[in-house]
Amino acid sequence: MKNTKKEIKKEKNSTSRNIGILNIVPPEKTCNDINCPFHGKLTVRGKILEAKVVSNKMDKSAVVSWNRLVKVPKYERYMKKRSKITVHVPPCINIEVGDKVKIMECRPLSKTKKFVIIQKM
Repeated sequence: MKNTKKEIKKEKNSTSRNIGILNIVPPEKTCNDINCPFHGKLTVRGKILEAKVVSNKMDKSAVVSWNRLVKVPKYERYMKKRSKITVHVPPCINIEVGDKVKIMECRPLSKTKKFVIIQKM
């Protein structure tokens, strides 16, 4: 019996589930975190952002920032602004300060955490 490509992929990554986002490779490491989108029950939806890790001193959390342009109508120009938010870090994804990561929106995990890291770039 010949295996199709889909069956081979399912056998290869049987421990991680598909989160429904294209071009996202699940991490090789596994974890037991219930708030992991790959190994737990956390669903992701909404915005996908690329950000830079500023701080990772908290347990299972990190602070990320990204730059954006805001139009100032009075001067008909754009102004640079920086946004910082707190994100959840699953134990299966190892990050350091300065790493670029992809984050995605999820249900509120705490008062300030509403995003989760899905990929280290």
